[in-house]
Amino acid sequence: MTCRTLTLHSEQDWPKLAQWLEGRDSIDSSAETVVREIISAVRQQGDTALVDYTRRFDCPDFAPPLRVSQQDIARAAASVSVESREHISCAAANIRSFHAAQLEKSWFTTRPDGSILGQRVLPVDAVGLYVPGGQGGNTPLLSSLLMSAIPAQVAGVPRLVVCTPPRKDGTINPHILAAAHLLDIDEVYRVGGAWSIAALAYGTPSLPAVDVIAGPGNIFVATAKRLVQGKVGIDMIAGPSEILILADARANAAWIAADMLSQAEHDPLASAICITDNAPLAENIQQELDRQCMSLPRSQIAARSLMDWGAVVVTPNMDVAVALANRIAPEHLEVCTRDPWAILPQIRHAGAVFLGQHCPEAVGDYFAGPNHVLPTNGTARFSSALSVQTFCKKTSIVAPSPAFLAQNGPAIAALARLEALEAHARSVEIRRHA
Repeated sequence: MTCRTLTLHSEQDWPKLAQWLEGRDSIDSSAETVVREIISAVRQQGDTALVDYTRRFDCPDFAPPLRVSQQDIARAAASVSVESREHISCAAANIRSFHAAQLEKSWFTTRPDGSILGQRVLPVDAVGLYVPGGQGGNTPLLSSLLMSAIPAQVAGVPRLVVCTPPRKDGTINPHILAAAHLLDIDEVYRVGGAWSIAALAYGTPSLPAVDVIAGPGNIFVATAKRLVQGKVGIDMIAGPSEILILADARANAAWIAADMLSQAEHDPLASAICITDNAPLAENIQQELDRQCMSLPRSQIAARSLMDWGAVVVTPNMDVAVALANRIAPEHLEVCTRDPWAILPQIRHAGAVFLGQHCPEAVGDYFAGPNHVLPTNGTARFSSALSVQTFCKKTSIVAPSPAFLAQNGPAIAALARLEALEAHARSVEIRRHA
């Protein structure tokens, strides 16, 4: 068998799953030591540190400038096939349409006494977008650029900065530059890794600091984001990818196995789980996993992921299956049942839900429109996908009338004195006696 099969009889069996999955939460403390040193070097040495780290880890003969010229961006975009540009454009349009519906408006309300209260919704001034190069630049993660840049643009952020590691020859994969060109982003830097996160947070002479950093990365990038959080905002600390599939007797075993493998091929730490109330289906899924995994280009990665963090779980009914899914709170949740819409109201915790037999998770990764930057490791219990709100801030507006202060001043002063803040109380009373 490629992955384990478990039989759980009720939600009370949840600890058996929880104990097993806890291993994915382990933190590599050695990464933090390294990243702290990198952040310190960038703060002290600026561009010099960025060039040094880029030469050490990405491009041995790297030479400034760090920023890619607009001419180079345009030339790279022109070198990409028309078909690829059309695919990028269609995906971008879908993503933009979805996120436009998320845009919040400022609002004001007037009380009978003439007081005005409200909230202004404003974009941040600058956003840094980290785009992994992917296997030395050979597998550019341009979808990550689309998913982070477009919500920021919808929010109205005036300055977008892209950081991505160069290839060994010092260039950026043209597909990444083509996506940037399509989105009218002209501030692109040939710098990646934890040192680029430090630069985005603290700034260097060539790379001015930003207010929010978004985008996925390896453990060093994720650690850097965690350490600079507070100096800047971040989207989230994302862990390895994960998928959970709810399936009944109507489900197609071959399709489910394919969807599980679509996550398993990401990373040895990726998790792929199917929960079903049908034992024959569970057996068929295992057979399909064995068969399909062998033919994948990344079969070794997928097989290790399934062996360590994959499972087909058999439950007595779909109610137990749903209860366990809510406990896991997965990044991606597919519902492959006879009536998936009937299941949806029972789903409490998931980064994204994919309904029906014809909705593989890859549809959401690239093209449908909803964001693919999602909470992992159970954090869907309290957090959400990257969105327009990630790049906005809200400011409360308070404009009380003299009548409001006259009527409520004594209560405000009394509350202040309960907290032993006499100056607060007097700041109210001095106006009442004017």
